[in-house]
Amino acid sequence: MSGVDEVIHAPSEVRRARYAVAAVFAVHGAVTGSFATRVPWIQDHADVSTGQLGFALAFTAFGAACAMPLAGSITHRFGSRAALRGLLALWTLSLTLPAIAPNLLTLCLAMFAYGASAGMADVAMNALGVEVERLLDKSIMSGLHGMWSAGALIGSAGGTLAAHLGADARVHHVLAAAVLTLLGLLACRWVLDLRPAEDEEPPPRFALPPRSALLIGAVGFCAVFAEGASLDWSAVYLRNQLDSSAGAAAACTTGFMFTMAVARIAGDVVVNRFGAVLTVRAGGVLAALGGLLIVFAGHPAVAMGGFGLMGLGIAVVVPLCFAAAGHSGPNPSQAIAGVATITYTSGLIAPSLLGGVAQATSLVVSFGVVTVLAFGLVLFAGVLRGGERIGAKVSPQAAPVPEPRP
Repeated sequence: MSGVDEVIHAPSEVRRARYAVAAVFAVHGAVTGSFATRVPWIQDHADVSTGQLGFALAFTAFGAACAMPLAGSITHRFGSRAALRGLLALWTLSLTLPAIAPNLLTLCLAMFAYGASAGMADVAMNALGVEVERLLDKSIMSGLHGMWSAGALIGSAGGTLAAHLGADARVHHVLAAAVLTLLGLLACRWVLDLRPAEDEEPPPRFALPPRSALLIGAVGFCAVFAEGASLDWSAVYLRNQLDSSAGAAAACTTGFMFTMAVARIAGDVVVNRFGAVLTVRAGGVLAALGGLLIVFAGHPAVAMGGFGLMGLGIAVVVPLCFAAAGHSGPNPSQAIAGVATITYTSGLIAPSLLGGVAQATSLVVSFGVVTVLAFGLVLFAGVLRGGERIGAKVSPQAAPVPEPRP
C-alpha cells in the first residue's frame, strides 16, 4: 500500500503476520477444495445437465472478475485487517450457497456470489502477503500459495469423505463454512493492519489494470492455462489417449496437484537463492519438457511423469506474478487485481478451449498448445524482475510497517 505512515515494529510481529497470512491462504484453499468435491451432488440437486453446469460454473470467474477491482477501495476505507476479515468471512460463508440452489438460475446467482467473494478475498490476502514479503526482504509468496494448495487438498479430503459417507452437501458445507469462518477470523487477528496516509487519494472503485499488470498477467496466463488444462484434462488424456485404468487416470490428477503443492511450499528457498526470473525460466523449461513427454508418451507412466514435470515447472509462477504486481507501481491492490483477473480468465477458458481444439484435432494437439505456452515462460520471465527482493531489510531490532489506527 503506497503512501502509508511508517512505524517501527518488532521482527517477531512481522513473522507472526507471515504465519497468520499463511493460515488465511490455507483457509481460502480449503473452501475451494470443499466445494470441488461436491459438484456432482450440487449438479443432481439443481437438476442441471453437464452443459448447464458448465454454464453456471462460468459465473464463478465472471463474479470474480467483476468484484476484484473493489478490493482496493474496500481495503483503503477499512484498513487491511478489517477488510480481509470481512472479505474472508464472506468467502467462507458463500460455500453454503451453491448446495442450496434448487435450479439453474439460482445456481448461476450462487456461483456469481461465490466467485465475487473469492476474488475480493484473494486480492486482499495477496496484497498483504506482498507487504509482508517486502518487510522480510525475502520471497514468501510461493510458500503462501503452497499453503493454499495444502488447504485445498485438506478441503477436498474432507469433501471426499463426506461424499463417500453419502452426506448431504448442504449439511457438509454449512459445517465446513462454520469451521473455516472461525479459523479465518482467528487468523486475521494477527495480520498487519495497513492504513493509507491521511493525504492519500482513495483508489477508484473500478479501473482498468495498469500496463505493468497486463505484462505480468500474460506470464500468469501461460502458467494458469497449463494448470487448468492439466487439472481438467489429465485424467481424460490418460484414459482416452493412452487407454489407462480409471484409477491411474485419477491418480495422475491427484499427483499433479500434490506436485504443485510441494513445489510451492519449497519454492521460496529456490526463489531466494536464484531470483524470480531465473526460477521461472527454469520452471518453463521443466514445464515444456513435461509437455513434450505428454505429447509423445506411449505409456501412461510417461505421461504421468510429464504431468508431474508440468506441475513442478509452473507451481511458483502465479505467486511470483502476484509478488511482481505488488511491487510494480504505487497501487499494489489494483495491480494484483489486474493480474488476478487475467489469471482467473485464463483458468476459465483453458479447459473449454482445449476441449474445442481436441474436438477439431486431438488431445495430443491440445497439449502441444499447452507446451508452447509453457515455453513462453522462458521467453517472457523477464517482466517479473521487479518482484525480486524489493523492500527494506528487517533489522535485528525492528522493521518499518504502516502504523495501525484504532
